[in-house]
Amino acid sequence: MKSPIEVLNAFDAIRPAQAGDGYKPHKPLLLLLSLGRVQRGEPRLAEFTEIEQRLKNLLLEFGPTNSESRRHLPFWHLHTDLGGALWDLSGPAALLNRPAANTPNIGELRANRVAGGFHPDVDACLRSTPGLVAACAHKVLEKYFPGTLREDIAAAAAVDLDEPSWVAEATGTYQVTQPAKRRRSGEFRDRVLRAYEFRCCVCGFDLRIGHIPAGLEAAHIMWHHVGGPDVEPNGLSLCALHHKLFDLGAFTVEPNSYRVLFSQHAVSGERGLSGAMQHHGKAIYLPVDLQHRPAQEYLSWNMNSVFKKPWWTICN
Repeated sequence: MKSPIEVLNAFDAIRPAQAGDGYKPHKPLLLLLSLGRVQRGEPRLAEFTEIEQRLKNLLLEFGPTNSESRRHLPFWHLHTDLGGALWDLSGPAALLNRPAANTPNIGELRANRVAGGFHPDVDACLRSTPGLVAACAHKVLEKYFPGTLREDIAAAAAVDLDEPSWVAEATGTYQVTQPAKRRRSGEFRDRVLRAYEFRCCVCGFDLRIGHIPAGLEAAHIMWHHVGGPDVEPNGLSLCALHHKLFDLGAFTVEPNSYRVLFSQHAVSGERGLSGAMQHHGKAIYLPVDLQHRPAQEYLSWNMNSVFKKPWWTICN
């Protein structure tokens, strides 16, 4: 059986499914779903058909456009990561012995009742080490997703993050403690909010309590954990609501005109038309300093990687 540290390192070593500018969260979402199954004491292996719909729903909500159509890929390709040391497959030998690049389609996985789950050594360690499941979930969430979405993703994947969860090696033993909160540098936030004159660049929200801005956040246009730098051209000053919507891909900012573009997947009632979506087609408030304005390369990344296309047609 693997040690807890070896299991944590295995989760950290998964190859992200990332091609060009596009970010594909298929593997991390499947890992979180599977961690939730372990946490609930469900069987080690699950047929693709058992988890297909839940993975599809996660990709629809938290993935880029059309990512749900490739929901079968992580189920197959996780087996090739780390030489199969993390993910295990069960099914007809003729199918499993295919070259890794010869990926079965969704119909083949269904018809052949292919099942997947953690390798027996990993599964045994996860089930026998208190807090290790939550520790691995924290690692996946912090590595692959922005802070605005982590709790929502964990809830949708049915992973309990509240239990004591960090497994640390000390003098040959393993200790379970509460995970340390990651400290975020306030410098990036301060610089971005100052560049936008302490207001949301979409709706103009600028509430202060005394001299302290309230409900304003510095959003990374290109997410920090995929290489987005802590510089003003990669930041937007957004109220908490628009920050969440931005990271969900409900809207983006057009790289040339700086107009707000809402996704056609964002559906709202009449109140929405006088709320968040009233800003569709309007230019954001821009920093006076040209050097602090959003860079096209970061806005293009967000539009191609996070935004749920297509956007609503602009008539004016």
